[in-house]
Amino acid sequence: MDPSTSAQDMMRCDLCETAVVQMHCDTCLVNLCKACVGEHFSADFSNHHKIVDFKDRKKSTLICPRCTSHGEETCEMYCTQCGIPVCSICLASDQHLGHKLVRMQEIRDEKRDKLIKKQTELKETIYPTYQDIVYDVQSKMSQLEKEYGDLSTAITKHGEDWHREIDKLVKKLKAEVDEMKNTQLQTLQKHLAEIKTKICDIKDEIKSIDSVLDSTHISSLFSVPSTLHEYRKLPRKIIVSFPKFTLKKLQADQLFSLKTIPLKSDEHGYSMKTTQKSLKAGSSPLVKQLLDEPETVNTIDTRYSKAGSSPPVKQLLDEPETVTTIDTGYKDYLYSVACLSDEEIWTRGDDNIMKLYSINQGSLLKSITTKSGNIPIDIAVTESGDLVYTDCDDRTVNTVKNEKTEEVIRLQNWKPLSVCCTSSGDLLVIMYSDNYKQTKVVRYSGSTEKQTIQFDDKGKPLYSSGRYNRYITENRNLDICVSDYGASAVVVVNQAGKLRFRYTGHTPAPKNEPFSPRGITTDSQSHILTADINNDYVHIIDQDGQFLRYIDCGLSYPWGLCTDTNDNLFVAQCGNRQVKKIKYLQ
Repeated sequence: MDPSTSAQDMMRCDLCETAVVQMHCDTCLVNLCKACVGEHFSADFSNHHKIVDFKDRKKSTLICPRCTSHGEETCEMYCTQCGIPVCSICLASDQHLGHKLVRMQEIRDEKRDKLIKKQTELKETIYPTYQDIVYDVQSKMSQLEKEYGDLSTAITKHGEDWHREIDKLVKKLKAEVDEMKNTQLQTLQKHLAEIKTKICDIKDEIKSIDSVLDSTHISSLFSVPSTLHEYRKLPRKIIVSFPKFTLKKLQADQLFSLKTIPLKSDEHGYSMKTTQKSLKAGSSPLVKQLLDEPETVNTIDTRYSKAGSSPPVKQLLDEPETVTTIDTGYKDYLYSVACLSDEEIWTRGDDNIMKLYSINQGSLLKSITTKSGNIPIDIAVTESGDLVYTDCDDRTVNTVKNEKTEEVIRLQNWKPLSVCCTSSGDLLVIMYSDNYKQTKVVRYSGSTEKQTIQFDDKGKPLYSSGRYNRYITENRNLDICVSDYGASAVVVVNQAGKLRFRYTGHTPAPKNEPFSPRGITTDSQSHILTADINNDYVHIIDQDGQFLRYIDCGLSYPWGLCTDTNDNLFVAQCGNRQVKKIKYLQ
């Protein structure tokens, strides 16, 4: 129990030994009642006594433990041979005769020094090393995805050169590739989970040491286990190898071969870091390598599948580049952008006017005012090129065709936020209730409600409540993706409305600020892109929620996002009212 907060009737004056402690001499470290203060001064005039209220005594005052053998006696010495604190009665006995005794202050300082060294090694060496190992394993996982994706593509390419007789063989080989990839990927995932568990243990150990170091109780110093030897032994290093695909000019059933190369591990593959500086955002070579490593995602685009082919595979550029910048002229803020075509974009800002701009010329082509005069909350463009906007205050979703506005949906007891147009021609609208307690996604075919998405399998809300910014889009695999500012997450459900995953940002964040998602869009590779206004970056994740990289390009409060048919990214910057066109895929 901390004496500064324990009941004072348990403490007695050190002079009279009867009255309750009320005062304290910080010079002599003596507890006093008010009646004995004068006697304490008169007993020793040589010292400059500093008398304070007992509750205001120096927090650095050493609090020695009670003797386990003699009840209330205080142990001010420590027997190094027995390894226990001892009191004056213990010293008077023969039990510790001839033993080496040191003051508790000395043993306390010695143990503090050891703990500080341990904490320093954990913070500056072991913990950073484990973080770099995580980045290394994640990089290998990304490389594994890319290499196996390239391998599957090569097999498919050669398989297409032959007739129907080898189709079964091609399918078999691809299945073997997938099985090998999954086996190795599971090994890496398990390895990664073990490392992350160790990192959590290290962080808990550091916090525990912080608590002990902040405590004035010496007894707590003895309760800290010695675990450095466990953490100094680094985990084995997984060495990823990839099978080789060989084309053989033999009979039809011997045309291809696939050599299996299993994962290897190296107990001494990693070395301990000596500094933590490399962990700072933007400076770590491992972090840079991970962010710049492109990853191929083999996903069928529904628009291409109608024609019987998949979209071409594109890789992430090492450095995204700004193609052009468009000034929109809004007075204070710019919020949304939507592509009408590869040459024209719609924007909406802080007033009731939606503007159409030429991308190449940067010139204003058209302006549309909302029917109610309210500020639109979000905009989208249909497959036929009609503008769609939501009017929260009017509770409506509207379309603009040939400059004529038509109300499509009118809500009761709900207000619309964001809208997107799906590949099937439906509208997805995210909305919140009038009492701000519920949020849901509704699919409409025209004005007819077809589907409601609100709860997960356990009956818990999928989305946060309140009037927060939330934006919605549909991925190429028909997943429904919502950037939920209130939950600081991207929430992705499948076409049936079942939760697939939540993405809550990537560590380390570029500016070490909390993840704050705004606009959201997808591309032909089924990447999901979301604007992070707190860090001035755009996050790119794959269709399964795995972080791929950041897009910077000097963004200023990025808000709205959209992509064109060539996978160029358009970013509506709230800070400077500009739209940036960015190329990030090869």
